[in-house]
Amino acid sequence: QVQLVESGGGLVQAGGSLRLSCAASGRTFTTYYMGWFRQAPGKEREFVATMSDDGGNTIYANSVKDRFTISRDNAKNTVYLQMNSLKAEDTAVYYCAASQYYTPRRNEYNYWGQGTQVTVSS
Repeated sequence: QVQLVESGGGLVQAGGSLRLSCAASGRTFTTYYMGWFRQAPGKEREFVATMSDDGGNTIYANSVKDRFTISRDNAKNTVYLQMNSLKAEDTAVYYCAASQYYTPRRNEYNYWGQGTQVTVSS
């Protein structure tokens, strides 16, 4: 089992940057594919990015491609989301999640963090 705790959210102006972190507990972190999702008010939770267990492959949502970067440090059991050139429409609660599959499909992620709020002011 994996427990996930996100941090790093906050308020930032449009065009700014934030780096989210997700610390995972458990000795099996390296066997999971890690992903980031987000949920804006009144909207469904949507896929943002995912990374393979060895960090060698990534998938991004079109809306964040070339602005966001997912990375992981297996030695620290941590996955990151570097967010640059932030826009007002990036405002959401951001969740990290763990899956046994390399996938953007939300329902294939078994473990979720509690979320961290990101607010981008225009």
